[in-house]
Amino acid sequence: MKTIMKLSIILILATYANIIYSQTGKDTLVIKTSAQCELCKERIEKNLVYEPGIISANLDLETKDVSVVFKSHKINKEKIKEVISNAGYDADDLKADEKAYNKLPLCCQKNSRVKHE
Repeated sequence: MKTIMKLSIILILATYANIIYSQTGKDTLVIKTSAQCELCKERIEKNLVYEPGIISANLDLETKDVSVVFKSHKINKEKIKEVISNAGYDADDLKADEKAYNKLPLCCQKNSRVKHE
């Protein structure tokens, strides 16, 4: 009975420590992108949330700003910008990867006159 009681206390303490640890080290970053349309929004958000350490990403098409919540002990700001660049979009001062940019649909390219219906 004492063993069960000790194990229960250890389990409760471990769970509490895990909750405390998981709530620390979270940061939010806002990055200006070159997104143009809803396809851009989906592509950028999808690429970001699949990256380990990123909790959420939300792109505002009006401002072209993407807000990223991430675990700072798993990923850094430069890597987040690199993910956006590798998807074909500018990320603040980091220009889009040229090969990825050229693969984007015309409506997603900067200064394009092609629009979605």
